Amino acid sequence: MLRPIHFDLTVDDPDRAMTFYRDIFGWKFEKWNGPMEYWMVTTGDEKEPGINGGLSKRGDSGMPNMNTIGVSSVDKFSKMVQDKGGKVVMPKTAIPGMGWFATCQDTEGNTFGIIEEDRAAK
Repeated sequence: MLRPIHFDLTVDDPDRAMTFYRDIFGWKFEKWNGPMEYWMVTTGDEKEPGINGGLSKRGDSGMPNMNTIGVSSVDKFSKMVQDKGGKVVMPKTAIPGMGWFATCQDTEGNTFGIIEEDRAAK
């Protein structure tokens, strides 16, 4: 059984949103050193149930609000999504140093991501 391993939030004002989540829930934010303006979100201790995520500015470069599911192969699961009536709305893309990612929609139009870990992805 595969589980969500990451969430993405898109916001109008990253500083305001980070203050909101930090002050209410105690979340921690760390600027990602990647090709887009993005902050990694730590939501709790790794020993507790739950997932961490990311935050980006809403707009053309921002991710949609969604959960990402860890998979063994983005290619294999992209095909399975399409075979079962879903859509791949952003095909397999490298996230340098992290892995391969695709954005999909289920049969009801809900957006989700799939990611294959591969530290050599470029």
